[in-house]
Amino acid sequence: MSKGHSHIVIGAGAIGSAAAYWLSEAGAERVVVLEQFDLINTLGSSGDHSRLIRRAYHRDDYTRLTSAMFDAWDLIEERSGLPLYLRTGGLDLAAAGSSAAAEIDEYRAAMDAASIAYENLTADEIRERYPQWRVSDDTLGVYQADGGILDIRKSVSAHTSLALANGVEFRPRTKALSISIHDNAVTVTTADGELHADNLVVAAASWLDDLMPDLGLNFRLTLSQEQVGYFSAPQLVDFTPDRFPIWIHHGSEVHYGFPVYGEAAVKIARDMRGHFITSDERVFQGDSEEPCLLRAFLAEYLPGAAGPPLSSKTCVYDMPADRDFVLDTVPGHPHVAVFNGAGHAGKFASLVGQILADLTTHGHTAHDITSFSLTRPAIVDPAFVPTFRLGTQEHEAIPTAVSGD
Repeated sequence: MSKGHSHIVIGAGAIGSAAAYWLSEAGAERVVVLEQFDLINTLGSSGDHSRLIRRAYHRDDYTRLTSAMFDAWDLIEERSGLPLYLRTGGLDLAAAGSSAAAEIDEYRAAMDAASIAYENLTADEIRERYPQWRVSDDTLGVYQADGGILDIRKSVSAHTSLALANGVEFRPRTKALSISIHDNAVTVTTADGELHADNLVVAAASWLDDLMPDLGLNFRLTLSQEQVGYFSAPQLVDFTPDRFPIWIHHGSEVHYGFPVYGEAAVKIARDMRGHFITSDERVFQGDSEEPCLLRAFLAEYLPGAAGPPLSSKTCVYDMPADRDFVLDTVPGHPHVAVFNGAGHAGKFASLVGQILADLTTHGHTAHDITSFSLTRPAIVDPAFVPTFRLGTQEHEAIPTAVSGD
């Protein structure tokens, strides 16, 4: 069989474009990337301006990767000439004694394990440092100075441009229709015919489900239609990045937000709003209900930001049952690597691209990715109870549309 390419990468979003670039840096000389839409499109999960980037995480599986994560972005900024990371600091908030406060404890424990510095803040200290917040006296906070904004759309542009300059071939408007895995090769079929390669990287995001049977995978992949809102704040100048950090508010629901960036507005969203869908049900226009819910949160906690809605944007969370990453090679096929970001991978995109390149060029990676394997209980045990909230609490919504069963 003619193998044609050293690597085929399926998907040219944040992860696929990063994998393509780092493969080219690792010495892979015949890399081709298949993208079902145009390059640098807004139809996947990396079309908006901003994503949170942070060291504060609920488990040390993630926090111990953050130094390498920041190092990878430093290199991409240096080589592309594009500023991608804006340091604002990051603030996590919860009511003391509440069940959500246990998540703050997890963040502290994970940062302690990774020797990451942070500050504990009382309600008065939060108000003094950030008077934009209207918080109750029992509110506690954790501040970590490295938190900030990752320009996710620019990151795709940077990785794609660098990969193109290194000789990587991109084929936009080319959908992978099927995959055949051989002992030491793969065949990917598109509408234009078959492509053959020694190795395969699958970074298909919420479209992974369509390819699972061909990959020999059958784990549950739950999709949730998410929506962010941009609000034209009456006190917009108070929310510029030099005055206001990224933030996560842990309550009965988790809300998160950004200072002014990309749009002349404050950005806010609920994490895991639980609007469960099938792949065919995804929409690219926001609904009218979500802005009302988000504005109500702003009116209560950040009243200076509670202005008229400017715009809404959507994306899809694609999640295994434990909402952890999938970052592994297919069992029995070390030349086929798969990634699933579980709705929180944007900040790690460049590092994940490095790891995927490591796995399919060297057969191993220096980073500990054990927790993200394809053989863990959430992947192989059909009785595993889905847990879609990042932290101690399980999301109370029950999936109504689960794919990949």
